[in-house]
Amino acid sequence: MTLRWLVPTLLLMTSLGLRAQPLIGHDIEARLAPDQGTLAVTDTLSLPAGQDDWTFILHQGLNPQVVAGEAHLASLGSRDSGEVFRLRRQGAGPITLRYAGPMRGDLQRAEEGMGRSRQWTRGIISPDGVVLDGNSGWYPHFPDSLQRFVLQVDLPSGWTAIAQGAGPNAVATDEGARMSWREDQPQDDIYLIAAPFVAYRQPTAHGEAQVYLRKPDPELAQRYLDATADYLTFYSDLIGPYPYAKFALVENFWETGYGMPSFTLLGPQVIRLPFILKSSYPHEILHNWWGNSVFIDYGTGNWSEGLTAYMADHLLKEREGQGAAYRRDSLQAYADYVQAGEDFPLQAFQGRHGAASQAIGYGKSLMLFHMLRRDLGDAAFRAGLQAFYRDNRFRTAGYDQLRLAFEQASGRDLKGFFEPWTQRAGAPDLALTGVTLEPVASGFQLRGRVEQTQPEAPFPLTVPLLVHLEDGGLIQHRLPLEGRAADFVIELTGPPLRLALDPQFDLFRHLAPGENPPSLSSLLGAPRGLMVLPAAEAEALASGYRQLAESWTRDTPGWEVVRDDEIERLPEDRPVWLLGWRNRFVTALTAQPFGLDPEARRLEIDSQVMEGEDTSLTLVREEAGRPLGLIATATPTALPGLARKLPHYGKYGYLAFTGNEPSNRLKGQWPAGESRLQVWFTEEQPSLAPPATPALGTHSEAPPVSVTGP
Repeated sequence: MTLRWLVPTLLLMTSLGLRAQPLIGHDIEARLAPDQGTLAVTDTLSLPAGQDDWTFILHQGLNPQVVAGEAHLASLGSRDSGEVFRLRRQGAGPITLRYAGPMRGDLQRAEEGMGRSRQWTRGIISPDGVVLDGNSGWYPHFPDSLQRFVLQVDLPSGWTAIAQGAGPNAVATDEGARMSWREDQPQDDIYLIAAPFVAYRQPTAHGEAQVYLRKPDPELAQRYLDATADYLTFYSDLIGPYPYAKFALVENFWETGYGMPSFTLLGPQVIRLPFILKSSYPHEILHNWWGNSVFIDYGTGNWSEGLTAYMADHLLKEREGQGAAYRRDSLQAYADYVQAGEDFPLQAFQGRHGAASQAIGYGKSLMLFHMLRRDLGDAAFRAGLQAFYRDNRFRTAGYDQLRLAFEQASGRDLKGFFEPWTQRAGAPDLALTGVTLEPVASGFQLRGRVEQTQPEAPFPLTVPLLVHLEDGGLIQHRLPLEGRAADFVIELTGPPLRLALDPQFDLFRHLAPGENPPSLSSLLGAPRGLMVLPAAEAEALASGYRQLAESWTRDTPGWEVVRDDEIERLPEDRPVWLLGWRNRFVTALTAQPFGLDPEARRLEIDSQVMEGEDTSLTLVREEAGRPLGLIATATPTALPGLARKLPHYGKYGYLAFTGNEPSNRLKGQWPAGESRLQVWFTEEQPSLAPPATPALGTHSEAPPVSVTGP
């Protein structure tokens, strides 16, 4: 995730087009006083020739003055927390501004759906730390411009300042320390982070790895230093040379996942989670290619989050043989979180502001790149990525530039692919119909039809059809589907076991019934539902359940909270959460095909048993045609942690936690059932292995599977 979800606030004055953006030089001398929440800055500006009138934004109350150079400065009024100024140049040469004042800021909370929220700030200077970017207005921010800079920061003793680019160069002063950073490549922002950090540094083949922690932890730092070296090498080989002098992990003082040029700002709990080194961390490193060196044309859609998710989160799962599961989870998130009226095209995505926008801007976008890769083959796909990076580094680019790069790499006209997938909302519904199997002289002939059944116009697709043969063979057939329907004929040398349409979830589409087993997101993404509290529960637990229910439904007005003694039966027209072992409706789940014993507070699934006084359980099943969920614990102190953590486990169907924190001990998804997108030709339905699919960048390149359609 980048910090770009704040961009629209301060870029209302312009739209980032693909015309040449002016490059402005900043020579900044800054003094930070964290205890007072103030800064003082002298900024010498080098403005491009040929333009005399300039507009910039600065934080309110800083009272800028021209102290050198020939120019006139006038206020044009306020905008949000910033003040807009017109700078009229009256001669040649640099112009120096001086300003000072408070920028204490505060942390604000943004709600992102049931149980999900995040903290954010437009900029903060506090005793805990400093986080500033162009949206905070700490430096003269010229909309629709790029900048290069030299930055010198005076800090209290024991503090360290971090910015993008090369550095730090540090010297001691009478009052503390002076640190300098420099970036000569064009940038779309200037960041300034500061705190009393402990620094760790290590050279790599692609720049210096750096780690800044708030307390000494050499073992944690070394894990990140080594991972940085590995990821910089991997992505440099896959895409092109790493564009910066360093990459740094910086520990924030609240939970964040921000990616800035040449460093990432992660929260104190986040960086200590063991899986982050294989998920969020490579994602933030990869943003230095996508978003932080090839800049985003927000006016035509933020392509960066989807491409980064595809080449980091998805690719790492693909290398572990879990690519299909990751793609299915992305389709599930779209199905569960994107409700009617909330969908929008990719060209309208600017940044994540909730689960629905994430399912589109990350999930649908990564599936676009996956479908493109499957159509072009790995060699052309990699060549297109490398051309896009090479031709647009330190420039603003959009989907048109992506299309051009992939067209050059493949020699194909891709307008008919990019336009509908980026300019239209929605997804296709697929059906497999008219399947027949006939013996012929050479073996068997398999015929059928693939249809798009959604009421909206069809999407361009190349539909994968997979045939498992009785002798263990596999036949992969790719069917072009430009319109509403297409027929296929597949020649088989032996009898088939099964025909499956898109069994590896290679297409962005609506999941068919049976492909999407119930999960927490079935309830977390629902716009309306019922939460049922246990009337007979002890006071401490009853109070904890009520607090959880109220916190989750505070910003979801379609959800109602009742006690179990206030209703006679559970509604069947909406999802339901049951809270508590002593909820009188919990028996609706005991008839399900797993071992749930409310009296013993015990759950048994696939020979795994979770029980005990310190165990907290959550599960979701489909009952009476709608999702029915249970959250139950015997530990009142575990409920705040469950309220905070469960919304981040949306793809799972069952979970078990232990302790007061609580800590996850078991998680799993219910198996998918049969769907209309597969046809069996035998009474037995054995478990079938999927075809081997090498991960991107980890094998010798091969052409795509040939298309054998009509």
